[in-house]
Amino acid sequence: MIQKRTSQKKSYGVFGDVYGVMMVPKELEIEKDASIDQFRFQLPDLKQAFQDFMRTREVGEFISGALAGAMTKAVLAPLETIRTRMVVGIGSKNISGSFLEVIEQQGWQGLWAGNTINMLRIIPTQAIELATFECVKRSMTEAQEKWSKKECPKLQIGPVSLNLSISWISPIAVAGAAAGIVSTLACHPLEVLKDRLTVSPDIYPSISVALSKIHNDGGIGAFYAGISPTLIGMLPYSTCYYFMYETMKKSYCTAKKKTSLSRPEMLLIGALSGFTASTISFPLEVARKRLMVGALQGKCPPHMAAALSEVIREQGIMGLYRGWGASCLKVMPSSGITWMFYEAWKDILLAERRHL
Repeated sequence: MIQKRTSQKKSYGVFGDVYGVMMVPKELEIEKDASIDQFRFQLPDLKQAFQDFMRTREVGEFISGALAGAMTKAVLAPLETIRTRMVVGIGSKNISGSFLEVIEQQGWQGLWAGNTINMLRIIPTQAIELATFECVKRSMTEAQEKWSKKECPKLQIGPVSLNLSISWISPIAVAGAAAGIVSTLACHPLEVLKDRLTVSPDIYPSISVALSKIHNDGGIGAFYAGISPTLIGMLPYSTCYYFMYETMKKSYCTAKKKTSLSRPEMLLIGALSGFTASTISFPLEVARKRLMVGALQGKCPPHMAAALSEVIREQGIMGLYRGWGASCLKVMPSSGITWMFYEAWKDILLAERRHL
């Protein structure tokens, strides 16, 4: 009688110095033609993920803000130089005199003193500021709409029940305040660097020298000199600036029965919003500049209130608005041009993303 044997295959193995043969059933043997692809690890499509990220609304707003800021600063750098000198109290007390002084002392290129760092400062500042404003405004509006459709959360303190409603909060005001705070925290070192290059070009002749000297004098903390008064001054300015622009824009469109503004209308409304915000917060701007560059003159006030008192004592109440004309001359066109370029770039970039 012939017994049926199970088909087996010899497999060889090495155990130390001993060579052996091992019989492995065919059922357990891995097929030779098994696909190796089963064991391959597939990497994520980073290229597609990056393309999807670049098409988002937030990225479009960020890039639009950067481009708008760069284009605006390239045109208005001389006015920024004159304004900074007048606010700090260096040289002539009027715009034309300060303008001629810079040309006599440093030549025409002196009007663009610190412009390189100014460009490096304004690109991230405007990008972060405008993107933050749009993002927070959108989030706040969505939260208000969501809470209005259902009962808002309540806080129970003993017998007292408080409704945590946010319907009374203006999304535009909150977004404006957030935009100013976030951009200031992110870009304040560049503002310090720009002021040093503008006010004392003899002490800080280049960006590399300024970076080294500031760091040697005070370490990393020196780049955040005056951060507290800057935030205090930025909060009312940024809140008022964005609130005025959005409010005037909405009111104008409602009155004219329009859905959007033309470029000249954006220029005008942006300029008016900048003028209003600058006028309201200008005394804080004077105090802020005093604190930031006071160390260069050896008489730095200890805090903002002391800086304001010092200005009033030396120059009277009108001293709080010294340089206000130059500031408006710079802020109004800057605000108008920035909004015009920002809205134009946003229309272009977001329209492209919708069609991709």
